[in-house]
Formats: sequence, structure tokens, C-alpha cells
Amino acid sequence: MAEISPERKFFDFQKYPPWFRLLLFFIFWMLITYGYIHFWSEKNVEHISYSVFKSKIINGEVAEVQVQGQEVSGRYEVATARNEDGRARPPQQSQHFQTVIPSFGDPDLIELLEENKVSITARPEKQSWFASLLIVLLPWLLIIGFFVYMNKKMSEQMGTGGPFGFGKSKAKRFVKEESTITFDDVAGLENVKYELEEMVEYLKSPGKFQSLGAQLPKGVLLVGPPGTGKTLLARAMAGEAGVPYYSISGSEFIEMFVGVGASRVRDMFKTAKENAPSLIFIDELDSIGRARGTGIGGGHDEREQTLNQILSEIDGFSPNESVIVLAATNRPDVLDPALIRPGRFDRQITLDMPQKKARKEILAVHAGKVAIAEGVDLDLIAGATVGFSGADLKNLVNEAALLAARKGKQQVEMEDFHEARDKITMGVKREDQLSEEEKKMVAYHEAGHALTALMLPGTDPLSKVSIIPRGRSLGATEQVPKEDRHSYSKTYLLNRIVVMLGGRAAEQLVFGEITSGAADDLKRSMEIARRMVCQWGMSDKVGLVVFRKGETHPFLGRELTEEKDYGEATAEKIDEEIKAILERCYEKSQRILENNLEKLKVLAEELINRETLTLAQIQDLFPLEETRNHEQ
Repeated sequence: MAEISPERKFFDFQKYPPWFRLLLFFIFWMLITYGYIHFWSEKNVEHISYSVFKSKIINGEVAEVQVQGQEVSGRYEVATARNEDGRARPPQQSQHFQTVIPSFGDPDLIELLEENKVSITARPEKQSWFASLLIVLLPWLLIIGFFVYMNKKMSEQMGTGGPFGFGKSKAKRFVKEESTITFDDVAGLENVKYELEEMVEYLKSPGKFQSLGAQLPKGVLLVGPPGTGKTLLARAMAGEAGVPYYSISGSEFIEMFVGVGASRVRDMFKTAKENAPSLIFIDELDSIGRARGTGIGGGHDEREQTLNQILSEIDGFSPNESVIVLAATNRPDVLDPALIRPGRFDRQITLDMPQKKARKEILAVHAGKVAIAEGVDLDLIAGATVGFSGADLKNLVNEAALLAARKGKQQVEMEDFHEARDKITMGVKREDQLSEEEKKMVAYHEAGHALTALMLPGTDPLSKVSIIPRGRSLGATEQVPKEDRHSYSKTYLLNRIVVMLGGRAAEQLVFGEITSGAADDLKRSMEIARRMVCQWGMSDKVGLVVFRKGETHPFLGRELTEEKDYGEATAEKIDEEIKAILERCYEKSQRILENNLEKLKVLAEELINRETLTLAQIQDLFPLEETRNHEQ
């Protein structure tokens, strides 16, 4: 005879969710209650025939009856009640009886009961057992259903555990089978991948390092602008090492209830340690890792508790636990110093915007996923996308594919990439119809930008100029650097301001009137001038000093507790110097355009006719070399 293994359970309650187990418990309890009321209580009731019932009425043995449809139940008169053998009915015997009226009825029954002074009570007809059970269970089912529904809704918003799972980590876990991304899928960033390969080797073979007494950094901080591949690198590192990967954003630790963030940190690190070797990735670390003591409403807020718990957990790592914490931020300057000291996030890896070679590799990765025509030159596209991040390049390829599909093409062509780039950098074309006067004003404005860019040496080469409204602008002048720049000379910055103010200078020169179209030009020009004076020490009048006035980070609360590092006299001197730089550059713009007024008119008229001009088309209009040499 086969034996049942003790490990196999006939009915395992633990595999069912809590709400289902609770529902089964209530149903079982209600069935027992109903059975006791409707079945067990009937053991104390004597069932008699209808003829015996009538005889007992005549003998005065019935005290009261309850009529419910065809059923009659009642209570004996204790003093006169007798058994069938005629002896007195003992008190311990059932004093209740039940009988059924014949289906043909008995019209004399009521009269008989009244003659013998029997108390009569009429009740509604008795419901079926199923209806009675439903009436008892339905309210409970509705209540349980309501709580199940609310628990499900709250689980969607609060994560695992619903309203009782606040302290559970929201980190998404990726196991080896799900972490299919490796370093081969990450184009460019060769130096960064080289740094991370050491961590990968440690996760694969921790004993190799521990036998030598070597200890890798507990935390690695990836620093770089948005879209440079920080999250992708973390996933690639986990996929390369083949270890569990826990990913969470810094903002997911914080909830409206105090203490939740710290609890989630503990839960996440506990899970990672249980599954070591493993990798924890915290995205947007600056959202919880900002310098403490900058809160407006008090220093000890929820973010500080969460940060303190992260510091405590990292300090609590033992050398052989094989858990590495990766974090990403684009604001390393706002992080708490305790977070980036040795022993915590002591290794920082910087991810810069991709250079031309890296951009070409990234474009090749994404272009391989769409149908590309033979004439597409990725090297040319890479050269025209200076300042694009990896995410921007991915978006560029996707936008080009969407444009090609919209036109009904079978492959993505070079013109689709050019159009997609214009859409990303300058905005979507608007259907606005400019009046002749506005169109002329915009044409001269953009011609002023273009001509000053052409006349000044050392500026970024002009690519195209357009008066087609895009985004929030009525026109655009595009300059594309020949190569990536890592630093800027004073001459280059001043020439940039001259070009930016060329549009306003052209309006003043030709129409004797200025418009609001130069608002963005003025804003960007002033920002460059402010940085030159306050951050880069490029002002002879102010000197080789650096002030926080030129910083552009968002409000962090620090300014409330820090004094200004300059006085009112210095602030006035800074404002005067910024104004002087802008005025000198504006005068230079006016001088260039006055000396080349005929070229300005030719360029503006051609813009009115064609709306968009490339550098080659502009060079066909007039020679530029001798004029540029003269300006130099």
C-alpha cells in the first residue's frame, strides 16, 4: 500500500493569499453557526402528528403556538402536559413540539385554539435554508470583498503588502536569466567599462580577492548628465556578473509616513545580503542623499532618516558579504559629505557626453534595429550631433524611423535623420502664418545672427539658418562645432555673445526698432557673461575670484544658512561688469553688420524667398573670406 509522504500536505493553506484564507475562515464559522441554530437546536423539539396535536389542545396541554405557513410549533402547558401513556410529563423532557398542518388545511383550528385559551402567534412563511444562509453570509461577503478590493488598490500604489507593506522595499529584482544586458550592449564608455570590470570579477569570484585580503569599494557612484547610460551600465554590470540585481529610485524610499524610507532601506539590504553575491542600484541618489541640515521645516526630516539608514547599512557590510552598491546622480555637488567619504561611496566614475567616435558606435547600435538605407552616413550624423547624450541619439534614430514611416518609406534615409535632428534641436514645425512685416523682421533677425557668425573667426561653423517657426521660436540659426569642446577661451565666449546679440543689432540697424524676439538671446548672453565674471575669473575689473552668484543649481535650502561671499559693493561691481561685457559685444555686433549691410540685406531677402538656407547656399551668395579677415 502506497504511503503518503509527510512533506505532501492534503491542503496547504500557506500557498493561498491572506484574504482567501480569511474568507474561508468566515464561511466555515458561519456554516457552524447556522448549523447550530437550525439543526442542533431542533434536538430539543418533539415532533408530533397533527391528530395528537389537536387532542392535546382539547386536553388543555398546549400553552401557546406559532403558526408559520404549514408549520406549527408551540410550547406545552407544564402543569397539565402528559405523555402518550397518560402519565405527567417530567420537567426535564422537551417542553416544545412541532407539527405540520395537512395540505388541505383545517379551518376549525383557530376556533379550537381560541376555545381552549391557547396563545396564537402568526409568523411569515419560513424561507428555504439556502435563502437563510445567503442572508447570513451576504453581509460578510460584501465586507470581505470591500477589504479585498481596497487592499488590491492600495497594493498597486504602495507596493508589496498593500497597506501593511509600507516597510517593504520597492526594489525591482532581476535574476540572472532576466539580466540579459552585458557590456557588449553598451556602446562607447570604454574607460568606464574598464573600471567596472574589476567589480564584475569580484562578484564572479569573491574568493580570489578575499584570499589576498583585498577589499573592493562598498559603493560606486556613477556621475554624469541625464541620458549618458548610468542605469544601462548598472544593468550591464549585473548581467556580466550573472548575479541578482536590485534596482530602485531614490524617490521610491520616501512616503507620507515617517520611518517608511528607513524601513525600506533595511528590507532591501537584508534581501540583497541573503542573495549575495548581489548588486544594488540606487538611481537618482541626490533625491535622498542631499546634504543634511538644509530642510526648511527642520533638519530631522524623513529624507535624513532614510539617508542615515543607508549610511548605517553600508557601514554594516562585512568584508566577505559580496554586495556592491551602485548609485547614480547628475548632481554630485549636493550630496552629503558623509555619503561619499572613504568606506562608503568612495569611488566616483564620471560619465561624460559621448565623443564623436562613441556617438557613431551608439548610432550603429540603435540604427541596427531599424531599416536603414544605404546612403545613410552615420559618421556625418555623429559629427552633427555634438552635445547629444546616448538617450538623445536613441531618440534621434527613433524619430527618423517615425518620420520615414509617416511618409510611407520602406527605409530610413539621410533626409529623415536631418529632419529628426531639426525637430529635436529646434522644435516641431508650427503652422503659424506670419504676416509679411513679421516675416521680414524675423528674416533680418536671423540674418544678423548668421552674418556675425560668418564674419567672426573662431566661432562654431554655421550649419543652416531658417525662418520657419519651430517650437517657441519664429526662426533659428544653427551652428555645429567641428569637434567636441571641453573648455572655452575668453575670445570664444565673447564671440558667442556677439553672435547671440546679432539678431537684436540687425533689428535696430534696419528698422530702428527692437522686438521681443531677442528675449532668449538676451537671457543666454547674460548667463555666459555672468559665468565669465563670477565663475571663470575672466573680468579684469572684478579679478580672479569666484562667487556663488554664478551658480545655476536649483534651490536646495543652503542659501538660508550660508552668508553671501561678497558684499553690496562687490555685487554692484559684478552687475556693472556683466552689463559692460554685454554692451561691448552689442556694439561689436552693430559694427560688423554696419560694415556688411549689403550682405545682410541679400541674406535676409534670400531667407524670405527660401525660408531655409544652408552654409553652401549662403556661400554661393557672396564671398566671405576677405570680410572675415578684415574683421579679424
